[in-house]
Amino acid sequence: MDELELTVSGMSCRRCVREVTARLRDVAGVERVVADPLRSTIHLVGSMTRADVLAAFEGTTYRPVLREV
Repeated sequence: MDELELTVSGMSCRRCVREVTARLRDVAGVERVVADPLRSTIHLVGSMTRADVLAAFEGTTYRPVLREV
């Protein structure tokens, strides 16, 4: 299983956290999504691809920075 962590600029309120986590839950292979709104980070676990994770943000104002854990 892979783990990824994203820093998501613009994810500063509860509504933003709900929107971002909902988008990421829909990504193929994502098994777990854990948000930390205080640090603006998301931790992902599963067999998702980096490209699919980043594609989830297309058309939004959120700017993710992705790194492997």
